[in-house]
Amino acid sequence: MLGIIGAGLAGTALGVGIGYLWLKNSRKNAFSHFELEAKAKAKAIASEAELLLQEAHVKIKTKELEQESEFQKRVAEVEERNRALILKGKELKKEEEKQRSLEKRILEKETSLELLEGQKQAAIEETILKMQNVVSLTKEEAKAYILEKVEEQSRSEVAGIVRKYEQIAKEEGQKKANYILAQATTRYAGDFAGERLINLITLPSDEHKGRIIGKEGRNIKTLEMLLGVDIVVDETPGVILVSSFNLYRRAIATRVIEVLVEDGRIHPGRIEEVHTKIQEEFEQKTYEEGENILIDLGIFPMHEELVRLLGRMKYRASYGQNALAHTLEVARLAKVMAAEMGGDEKLALRAGLLHDIGKALTQDLGGSHVDIGADLCRRHNEHPTVINAIYAHHGHEEPDSVESAAVCAADALSAARPGARREVLENFTKRVKEIEEIALGKAGVTQAYAINAGREIRVFANAQKMSDNEAVLLSKEIAKEIEEKVQYPGEIKVNVIRETRATSFAK
Repeated sequence: MLGIIGAGLAGTALGVGIGYLWLKNSRKNAFSHFELEAKAKAKAIASEAELLLQEAHVKIKTKELEQESEFQKRVAEVEERNRALILKGKELKKEEEKQRSLEKRILEKETSLELLEGQKQAAIEETILKMQNVVSLTKEEAKAYILEKVEEQSRSEVAGIVRKYEQIAKEEGQKKANYILAQATTRYAGDFAGERLINLITLPSDEHKGRIIGKEGRNIKTLEMLLGVDIVVDETPGVILVSSFNLYRRAIATRVIEVLVEDGRIHPGRIEEVHTKIQEEFEQKTYEEGENILIDLGIFPMHEELVRLLGRMKYRASYGQNALAHTLEVARLAKVMAAEMGGDEKLALRAGLLHDIGKALTQDLGGSHVDIGADLCRRHNEHPTVINAIYAHHGHEEPDSVESAAVCAADALSAARPGARREVLENFTKRVKEIEEIALGKAGVTQAYAINAGREIRVFANAQKMSDNEAVLLSKEIAKEIEEKVQYPGEIKVNVIRETRATSFAK
């Protein structure tokens, strides 16, 4: 029994030992696994850290290169500025040297002239003494004789000098005029607005067309009678057309119909009521627009009627060019030109603003906008220069001041060039060609050129076949034929040039 127990205990002890050894090996293997895993993670972290370090180095290097490039760029700019300053300094030095040289030459010329003057006086005195001794002339008679001869010899020289300086003055005047025009046109560039002959009104549905026409057409008849426009209701879905050459009436008619459509009640009584209300609104609106223009330009005060008519010019067009846009452009251009020529800027601005004011009434009253505008301004005590500018910009009077001349030039710049008024290039070219052909068709004409955007034609006549009086008649004939055959805005100036040339050769 004891042997069995001992054997059991020994077996147990052996099992425990084996289990202990197995457990120890198992833990050792686990520790080895953890150790390898930790080493792998550490290696991965080290690799990642190294990669990040390399990226940081690359970024730093890139930043350094960018900074180096920027630095080099700045250095180059500084060097360029220094070179420019050095060149400028050299130029200034050269200019100073030229100026000193010029002053030196002028001083030498003055000294030489003084010397020559002294020599001349001495020669005159000597000649007078000789003439007194030889011819028995008195001192005064000899002096008068010599001066007469000197004057005769110098006359041609003086004429040459005068002509030379006249030419110089003319060239300088032309340069100054070109400069003034260039300054005016570059400082101000206005937008041109052209209106069509129709307004398009969008309707909520085609049902409204029937309501606008009304029973037996009574609504549309009332509208056309009150509004003074043509209302076109055709098969175009959702729209009707309002047609009239008068922009003001067309604008009122468009607004009246829009209000009636929004309201929904369309009958003769309601049409008259809305028309009266819209007319009053437009009168107030045009006055406010004119007032805002005067505030913007700073040329208050002005009579209320002129202010209202100024605002109304927004609804007036000439050859597709909006009258108010044209007026504002002329006013601003005239102001710049007057400033360049030493005139009154405010007066030029006012004259430019009112130069076409008569156009606001021509569609209602008829007649010339020049006469209407001048009468309006005279009645409301405007400055005489304003009235002269109204007459002068269409050639009814000569400009009597810098401000009037500036308005005339500004009006030509705004209205005469192609594109300012609504004309396609083809029509413009056709008109210019017709004008030239009319002139070339006349007997004795050698050449004809349309200039100034077709607003002037220069005709060259054969001097051997035409006298001065015939040239005058020719200009009138060409002008009359142009009036009858050509459609054009404004006026066309006809210049007939008859030139005789005498040529000889010195051999």
